[in-house]
Amino acid sequence: MYTSKTRHAFPGPEDTLRQTLPNGITVLARENFDSPSVVVEGYIEAGNEDEPHDKAGLANFATDVMERGTQHRSFEQLYEEVESVGASFGVGAGTHITSFGAKGLVEQLPLLLDVLNDVLRYPAFPVDQMEHARREILTDLREEAHDTRDMAAITFHELAYPESHPYHYNASGYPETIAAITRDDLTAFHRRYFSPQGMTLVVVGAVKAEKAVEAIAEVFGSWEATRPERVPLPTVPTLTEIAKKYVAIPEKTQSDLILGWPGPERRDPDFLTCNLANTVLGIFGMMGRLGERVRSQNGLAYYAYSRIEGGKGPGPWNVAAGVNPTNVDHAIELILEEIRRIREERIPAGELTDSKTYLTGSLPLRLETNEGVAQMLTYIERNALGLDYLQRYPTLINEITPLKAQEAVRRWLDPDHYALAIAGPPL
Repeated sequence: MYTSKTRHAFPGPEDTLRQTLPNGITVLARENFDSPSVVVEGYIEAGNEDEPHDKAGLANFATDVMERGTQHRSFEQLYEEVESVGASFGVGAGTHITSFGAKGLVEQLPLLLDVLNDVLRYPAFPVDQMEHARREILTDLREEAHDTRDMAAITFHELAYPESHPYHYNASGYPETIAAITRDDLTAFHRRYFSPQGMTLVVVGAVKAEKAVEAIAEVFGSWEATRPERVPLPTVPTLTEIAKKYVAIPEKTQSDLILGWPGPERRDPDFLTCNLANTVLGIFGMMGRLGERVRSQNGLAYYAYSRIEGGKGPGPWNVAAGVNPTNVDHAIELILEEIRRIREERIPAGELTDSKTYLTGSLPLRLETNEGVAQMLTYIERNALGLDYLQRYPTLINEITPLKAQEAVRRWLDPDHYALAIAGPPL
């Protein structure tokens, strides 16, 4: 139970106030009077998931232009008002949500909330700023097309996920889809999908939690828009073959590769176990076992690591490496050997303990700032982990056994069937 007089090292139900406003906005507030600042973080249930495939990049385009002027503030007025007091704000689209945030001194909280409310609810979508944003996005896409790491990532998603799934597509869009998007598309996307339903807003800093909730209710409480109900995400089939593609990029001297699979959703019971196994495989120390084997022992890669994303859907669990083009096949061979080893041999207890200590020991460092706490509370709310999650986290990690880790790895990593994307110089 929340009480303003209780404060712990980790945010929890005792010192984090959580309330849901009548219009559906969930508010979380945590006090920290050790710093004069205040941080606002949050998200709205609108993103790439909501855009049609032939308008890929629409959500990203829309949020970019939303930051460039509202019905009450021009682009210049917006940024002059915020930056003149040393504050900052931002909005950005993701696959499932649009994230937003702002930071300033505590006395600027009313301004920060007013600006976020203005940007999220009353964007003007000025034509000149829209075209400026379009040129910037197209420039970014041209640069992306000549970046081996970016192209390997984009191609991997195309191989690992079906065309019916939003993870198949580049969140930034493609030159042809961005070129075709109109102002009507931007305004219609905002009008249809931006609403307080499912919205979360977190405030951390030198303000009483009750006062923070009151301030948010005063600014956002009148928002009554609704959005269409989302349909369930399409099923992602298990890979039953090796799906491989090479992207040739002229004038490049390095190849980048990504090898992997669709992984567990964040809410999947396997996720924390898989995340621990992934720490052993490609994170702890100098990029885990992969870094030791591929980079340190054999000198085949500039970098080699693994990552697991989780999220609302089955985000990827994959291995990434940057290698000399002549070393690609050998690097892939060693990567697959390490995948087989972690499947077939239980992780030694001492090695597993090292990664457990890394995961639990690094957590306090992520919570040293108001930004870190706000981001963590947003993550907890987004994934319905419960306000006591951080207090339970060490126990959840430490109870994972070598057998449990091996069983989870066997469910998700298959060295005989995978997606492999490589981008590098023409062969």
